[in-house]
Amino acid sequence: MSNQTIGLNDQLYSYLLSATLRETAVLSELRQVTAEHSQARMQISPEQGQFMALLVQLMNAQKTLEIGVFTGYSALAVAIALPPNGQIIACDTSTEYTDIARPYWEKAGVAHKIDLRIAPALDTLNNLIAAGESGTFDFAFIDADKSNYDSYYEKSLQLIRPGGLIAVDNTLWYGRVADPQVQDNRTQRIRALNEKVRDDERVTMSLVPIGDGLLLAVKRDR
Repeated sequence: MSNQTIGLNDQLYSYLLSATLRETAVLSELRQVTAEHSQARMQISPEQGQFMALLVQLMNAQKTLEIGVFTGYSALAVAIALPPNGQIIACDTSTEYTDIARPYWEKAGVAHKIDLRIAPALDTLNNLIAAGESGTFDFAFIDADKSNYDSYYEKSLQLIRPGGLIAVDNTLWYGRVADPQVQDNRTQRIRALNEKVRDDERVTMSLVPIGDGLLLAVKRDR
């Protein structure tokens, strides 16, 4: 038993991966390719991808959102977990990053599940709302520009169904959220969202210390 979440040193983290990670060959290959990218720090951790896939399966999710794709690891992990008729609406503005993702989605046989939309994410989300798709999504993953985190959260909350789940990445922000001397815009936006979701009666929430912090919010049925 422990009354506080334990930290992970390199030895324990290596054990976690070796003892519990179930990563397909394609996921592993994409992760290794991304590790060589100049923006590799934007990649989610493999255990987080596995955790998100587990959540999607627990929910029997079929229709999901991804806001911020990068090189496609999280979309691939979720797509593999979705049923054959599952769908991800994946939002990003970069073809440079997402062009890396596409061959691996194809190789894994899940490209048909991923509807990639290259446009500002708020435009895509607003278009979905305008098309009458509010309340139709099971799961949303937010991992994009921090300045719009609050807007992404609000739009996602509108688009997911009651009982649906929003997962927000980077909510521990490399520990900066806990340092009162750090007052840059992105850190302040993440702090503000954490506190907003904590007090938001529209959801049930938990911040899970996996990866760089994964904030989970389940939409209540009211």
